[in-house]
Amino acid sequence: MKKQNYSNHKRYYIPHHFVFLPILLILIFIGIRNIYLSEENNLSWLLFTVAISCILYLTLMVRQHYALGNQNRIVRLEFKLRYFELFGKRTDPIEKQLTFDQISALRFANDEEFITLLQRALHDGLKGDQIKKSIQEWQADNERV
Repeated sequence: MKKQNYSNHKRYYIPHHFVFLPILLILIFIGIRNIYLSEENNLSWLLFTVAISCILYLTLMVRQHYALGNQNRIVRLEFKLRYFELFGKRTDPIEKQLTFDQISALRFANDEEFITLLQRALHDGLKGDQIKKSIQEWQADNERV
């Protein structure tokens, strides 16, 4: 597997992103096209297109909701554990000062960079994307959803 860094850390699920979703989009295109080309079945094609659009919408929303909600909980727990391992303290006061974007970005940093970037995030308001771009030794997270 290729070494993970800022430019390649996004992940795709081939059956979902490159098979199922394109098929739904093609079906929507076919439906819209046939609404205008098939005058006698205009209403049928309209209903077909609306139904496929609803399936597409629900597919995207449910998938995102469950996967990301679970992943966000895990990322927060990893942050708490890592903070406790490095500082020997609970994260309650620190975690309240950070956004989830910052917490999730810090997971890609090694321990030395984690400490430095955490301080910068707290004192300088470094945003998540800025934290990621500041990481010199990227710690890959190949298990995320």
